[in-house]
Amino acid sequence: MRQTPIYYYSSTSGLVRAFVDRLGRPAFNLAEREHRLAEVDGPWVLLTPSYKTGNPDNDTIPEAVRRFLASAVNRRRLVGVMGSGNRNFGSYYQHAARLVAARSGRPVLFEFELAGTPWDVEEARVLMATLDEQLATSRSR
Repeated sequence: MRQTPIYYYSSTSGLVRAFVDRLGRPAFNLAEREHRLAEVDGPWVLLTPSYKTGNPDNDTIPEAVRRFLASAVNRRRLVGVMGSGNRNFGSYYQHAARLVAARSGRPVLFEFELAGTPWDVEEARVLMATLDEQLATSRSR
């Protein structure tokens, strides 16, 4: 069965990358140009951090994510969004994931803080395995 890949953005802090690495599935960092310019070949999930800290002039969605979503193919094949955030951001906690989900009409699948806890990793693994099964079933119909 095909594992749904995760396309993510991780800054130099590496918190999002650390989370993704623990999921044990295909994942591509949009901080890397080759991935940011690619077009996906099937359903995929976005994992984006939120960085906005209350300055209304700052954009919460990382530029690399914006560029990747500029592709109509990538937008069409997006099936869901996960978010990483910092509760210190207040009302902007998870804002990027929620904004992308609202604009794309796709669901927010999962949210976690910083690099996530072991519980978060296990929950995300289960969620992604369930998604893989659902997508495989829908393709076989």
